[in-house]
Amino acid sequence: MFDQFLSKAAEMLASGHSFAIAEVVRHAKPISGKSGDRAIISSDGTIWGWIGGGCAQPAVVKEALKALHDGRPRLLRISPSSTQDEGVVAYNMTCHSGGALEIYIEPVLPKPHILIVGGSPVGRTLARLAKAVNYTVSVVSPNADRESYPDADEVYTDMNPGQVKIGPQTFIVVSTQGEQDEEALEQALHTSASYVAFVASRAKSAKIIQSLGERGIDKTRLDRVRAPAGLDIQARSQEEIAVSILAEIIQQNRGRTMQTRETIVTLEKQEVKDPICGMTVNIERAKYKSEFDAQLFYFCCAGCKQAFDRQPEKYALMNLPG
Repeated sequence: MFDQFLSKAAEMLASGHSFAIAEVVRHAKPISGKSGDRAIISSDGTIWGWIGGGCAQPAVVKEALKALHDGRPRLLRISPSSTQDEGVVAYNMTCHSGGALEIYIEPVLPKPHILIVGGSPVGRTLARLAKAVNYTVSVVSPNADRESYPDADEVYTDMNPGQVKIGPQTFIVVSTQGEQDEEALEQALHTSASYVAFVASRAKSAKIIQSLGERGIDKTRLDRVRAPAGLDIQARSQEEIAVSILAEIIQQNRGRTMQTRETIVTLEKQEVKDPICGMTVNIERAKYKSEFDAQLFYFCCAGCKQAFDRQPEKYALMNLPG
């Protein structure tokens, strides 16, 4: 089973998918999860493996997704009377009859991916520097070849960024040096990349961005273009410009989360409490629900739903607002 777990993790890592590894590091009986049980949670909340029954899984999925959003590991404790210890995310849950679990969750994120569009000395230097910090590097340029970009993982001679796999960790740098500038930047903006930078002077950048706006490119998208590319470190040489761009990408990669605060708030608005055990349940993912008195109630497991269905009046009254 452990070999299968490693193979699955390696498969997801190779495919560029984000996922989290959850491992039970402590358990107190009675409970179905045991120390050493492991699971992989993908970015869509799918679980592969085993970390305990249905009551524990919603909490693990929730914290795994949060770990993927902020890139930070966490220790999760699920028990009937979890104390708020520093460094521990505690969930009170009574439906597993007194048992307890402690689960360590580690996010696994793909390496940052820099896509360089266009052939230029700055692009070649950036490719070399990015590879030195272990980033994945792709190049799209009609004049690109392995000799010019020996450090690149992928080299495409068709000027079309859309042929490259774009993920949440992809950073596009348009460095065309006067060759198809406008077309290259427009194609980059049509991808799903959250970071697009343009290597050009401030005046030239403003002119091309204005032209793209006149051609119908969304203003919000245009406003996010980093132009001139890179941090303002008074760079002059191609090497210094490449350093400033890589520094900005590192800053963005370290500082951003994989989900905006606005989306996190939306996620929290989708959560309700299980009226039986008090467990937090996401209404979009809940497998168990019951309707009583024109109101829907959501449950973390079949046992809680069955308990509610036996005495709905009692639990509905206990969970009235206010």
